[in-house]
Amino acid sequence: MSQISETSPKHCAKKGGININNRRRKKLFFTFSTFFSGLLLIIFLIWLTLHPAKPEFSLTEADIYTLNLSSSATHLLNSSIQLTLLSKNPNKKVGIYYDKLLVYAAYRGQQITSEASLPPFYQSHEEINLLTAFLQGNELPVAQSFGYQIVRDRAVGKVIIGMKMDGKLRWKIGTFVSGAYRFNVNCVAIVAFGPNMTTDPLPSIQGTRCSTDIIRYTE
Repeated sequence: MSQISETSPKHCAKKGGININNRRRKKLFFTFSTFFSGLLLIIFLIWLTLHPAKPEFSLTEADIYTLNLSSSATHLLNSSIQLTLLSKNPNKKVGIYYDKLLVYAAYRGQQITSEASLPPFYQSHEEINLLTAFLQGNELPVAQSFGYQIVRDRAVGKVIIGMKMDGKLRWKIGTFVSGAYRFNVNCVAIVAFGPNMTTDPLPSIQGTRCSTDIIRYTE
């Protein structure tokens, strides 16, 4: 025996209404998905076109005026070093705001000067700027092996000094200015430092190109 069921016209109308609403939702979902996919594609193409290259730094000169221990017993260092750097923006369509620049010198992993702050500045497209910093250290504590290492380097005739820069920058593309990014610069200077050299300053032998790392800035 078969079962016969009756469906009223009102029930059919409700069922048809549900199908219509589902079709509308699918259409809206497809429209929004297409819009956002196109927007992401445009952003990606702009990023590929204008993705900024890292700024380039090179150490042109490093002159040591003072580098000696005030007391071998307490291992306190006095130092004074003059640095000259070139900063280049390699981008053709992107400017750079340098909001913060801190520079210091290091020797064999030890900081041998206090940090010096350079004034903030804007660097236009493909612009090159000359930066100078006079670094000093007054009775900075160093490792017990510092004196031995300096004597050994002096016997070899040269000393390797590292220059470190930490800072904060922002990119400028047209009227748009990005959020802040941290950047770290590492340079190496080879300075003539023979046993018979007594006249200040002790100049660097050659200029070097520096390495630069950029990290998204978070506070």
